[in-house]
Amino acid sequence: MSNIRAYPLIAILVVASVLLLAPFMSRAQTSKDIELLDRSAKAFSRVVKDVRPAVVHIAVTSTVDMNTEYEEFFNHPFFERFFGPEYPFRDPNRRKRQQQGAGSGFIINKDGHILTNNHVIEKADKITVTLADKSQVEATLIGSDPKSDVALIKIDVDHDLPTVEMGDSESLDVGEWVIAIGNPFGLNQTVTVGVVSATGRSRVGINEYENFIQTDAAINPGNSGGPLLNIRGQVVGINSALYSRTGGYMGIGFAIPINMAKYINEQLMAQGKVTRGYLGVGIQDVDEGLA
Repeated sequence: MSNIRAYPLIAILVVASVLLLAPFMSRAQTSKDIELLDRSAKAFSRVVKDVRPAVVHIAVTSTVDMNTEYEEFFNHPFFERFFGPEYPFRDPNRRKRQQQGAGSGFIINKDGHILTNNHVIEKADKITVTLADKSQVEATLIGSDPKSDVALIKIDVDHDLPTVEMGDSESLDVGEWVIAIGNPFGLNQTVTVGVVSATGRSRVGINEYENFIQTDAAINPGNSGGPLLNIRGQVVGINSALYSRTGGYMGIGFAIPINMAKYINEQLMAQGKVTRGYLGVGIQDVDEGLA
């Protein structure tokens, strides 16, 4: 009987102990959670610190034709016969102006080669690269591939350059953390963080060859050509475009997989362009006349 009476007392002591220790256990768990979050934050910070020096700002100057409907009207042969061949609207310099553009890129080797997007440097008369130390260097176009929107430029400097480490985009998993670094709206060295929303995105209507990584890391105008990094600081994509109905960030960005970019880069290095094979076959529906 004495043992039976002891059971309720033991139960009361256990419950009391749990109640007394609960606040301390809760504080201990909260402390562990904060430590985990702190380690995660420092991991992102370390990645950015290591890679940021190799990310560059690219400014381009190009000459664009200002053929307006108004000018096209006055370019009619009637006006040339009436005013002569040298009348004002026939002056080609009146229809041209300088246009400025900007984007991002990243240094891939010590020789000064930089990967970026084709649409960043397309038709550029002058390409100026601003390094992380604010120094500016004029770049040379090595080659570009409009179908995949990849371009390779080069700078020549008399000092060592920081470089990125290439990753493997095939190993990316949906839900994995990614980091985008670039120069949106001219705000140099901007860092945004998100996850891989999807892989293998095609039929988006951006490039002829599409196999995009989709991410919710903020990508805005000016981010184009910058690196998309995994949590180990390796480049897994080239930030290329965003889906937006307003022109601003809406949570859907696209990056060219780095494995595709590496294949294109090899050809651009070797010959300045990409050569693709094709199959000389036409596809047509079979009707009664062909059957």
